[in-house]
Amino acid sequence: MRIGELAERAGTTTRALRHYEALGLLPARRGGNGYRHYGEEDLRLLRQIQALRDVGFGLEDTRPFVECLRAGHPAGDACPASLEVYRRKLAELDVCIARLRESRAEVAEQLARAELAASAGAPPRCELTPYDEPCTGKERR
Repeated sequence: MRIGELAERAGTTTRALRHYEALGLLPARRGGNGYRHYGEEDLRLLRQIQALRDVGFGLEDTRPFVECLRAGHPAGDACPASLEVYRRKLAELDVCIARLRESRAEVAEQLARAELAASAGAPPRCELTPYDEPCTGKERR
């Protein structure tokens, strides 16, 4: 199938597919006319990439899963390198969850102070502590 058909079947764009190709995640075979050609296995690899991206993995994080599938394994997470990516992502999520809990506690405390000040007729003071880095995950493309 050509790039447009693969993009349509996977619900993505040809631009994204070209980007994945440039990163070496989804190399295309070229026909004599220079057109990219993909097979069902490429669709499977693309769906693995999309599934991981949908839950917050960066593109480079998907590489071990794709390589595992290319090596003939039945699942992208059947290889040690993929399991290591899972472990690393889980640790990142734990840090984010801890930050969010701290932030929630601060906001709740600030709300209580502001409500108390408002009921006493005093102006509230915002005393929230900003984080150096937001916990938003990796940039998506």
